[in-house]
Amino acid sequence: MNMPPIIPSAIKFDYLVVGGGSGGIASANRAGQYGAKVALIENGKLGGTCVNVGCVPKKIMFNTASHAESIDHGYLTDYGFNVLSKGDASQPIGKAAWPVVKQKRDAYISKLNGIYEKGLDKNKVCLIEGEARFIGERKVKVGDAVYTADHVTIATGGRPIFPSNVPGADLGITSDGFFELEALPRRTVVVGAGYIGVELAGILNALGSSVSFLIRKENVLRTFDSMISVSLTSEIVSAGIDLQKSTNVTSVSKSDKGLLTVSTDRGGNISDVDCLIWAVGRSPNVDIGLAETSVKLNPRGSIEVDEFQNTSCRGVYALGDVCGRALLTPVAVKAGRKLSDRLFDAQSAARLDYSVIPTVVFSHPPIGTVGLTEEEAKAKYGTGNVKIYQSQFGNLYYAITSKSQSTRMKLVCVGEEERVVGLHMMGLGCDEMLQGFAVAVTMGATKADFDNTLAIHPTGAEELVTMR
Repeated sequence: MNMPPIIPSAIKFDYLVVGGGSGGIASANRAGQYGAKVALIENGKLGGTCVNVGCVPKKIMFNTASHAESIDHGYLTDYGFNVLSKGDASQPIGKAAWPVVKQKRDAYISKLNGIYEKGLDKNKVCLIEGEARFIGERKVKVGDAVYTADHVTIATGGRPIFPSNVPGADLGITSDGFFELEALPRRTVVVGAGYIGVELAGILNALGSSVSFLIRKENVLRTFDSMISVSLTSEIVSAGIDLQKSTNVTSVSKSDKGLLTVSTDRGGNISDVDCLIWAVGRSPNVDIGLAETSVKLNPRGSIEVDEFQNTSCRGVYALGDVCGRALLTPVAVKAGRKLSDRLFDAQSAARLDYSVIPTVVFSHPPIGTVGLTEEEAKAKYGTGNVKIYQSQFGNLYYAITSKSQSTRMKLVCVGEEERVVGLHMMGLGCDEMLQGFAVAVTMGATKADFDNTLAIHPTGAEELVTMR
């Protein structure tokens, strides 16, 4: 006689978070601090993309590349330091540094994984290790155990994708694979004009890899302000990167020696490539049994949410990259904390304002931007209601160097009061100077507020409060 399957009784929590990335952890910890009974489910390393294969290790590699530039561009020599070797084609400047930095970087990431786990423990968040799948509304199965909660948040993030229409595409790697590289590639092809492609191409070039950078249109970072997009494209070429515009990869093949040939629709081949990096987009991690729920996806395959992170299923929420909007760690963290404020501290209006999001690109040189682009402002408010202030200058750092990079800044102002609705800059230190100015833009500062602020001299940042 066949017996019906035994369905285990569900373990009940107040709050269940599926996904242990930065957003999920932030939301779980905040709920725990409010006294909720919380569990977090994660199938991999804590910290998600940002900590393990994103922001943190990328910034370490950017720092490494910046040191290499100081040597290779002669900045240290110009400042009087005796540099024994700049490196050359046979011995790139980053070849010896790569394994040293990778070992230290990986150790640091492991330390962060442990810190996240200790944080969960401190806030009495139950960490459940394993793959989560929904088996009903607000009901999740992990292994043989079933968990349920009044409130469930999906924070499963996303993953980099390979192009589906290019034969041999899987011979390359994605940004995830970049952090697994044990040595500096000799010859690299990077495909994709977004910030990930820009950053990785810049890092590899500065460390001495011979880089070809393939983009589909004429400029990189096309969703950014035109000043940024056009200027950075020019800087990429000036840095010695082989930038191939209006180019699509048609196929990839591998030789008996293990080297790749990348063929393009421009009729040319890039041969003897030992590393091909795809930076052509990301896909949300939604293969978690959502068909067993009433959670809806949008046309792009991301989870559809409202301004309060509510999905179409009552009591189920989503935040971070899985929603397909503003794929930035601080966005997920803030959204997660605001959600827990609303659910467990009676802050009924708590939500993330997505209208003003500061962001940085660790390109060469770095970029800082917040608010509307010039093009967006004119489309929203009308060309006649928008006034632009901009400047281009040489940072004092380059006053005694043989090589230099310009700093470019732009303020986008609206209305008679000239409220600053957009601030965009590219140049040395712009990544670090953005945060404070983002406060001003978020608070609704006007051009007069900027003008009335005393400048700090000599700095690059003072240009933003002296611009005419």
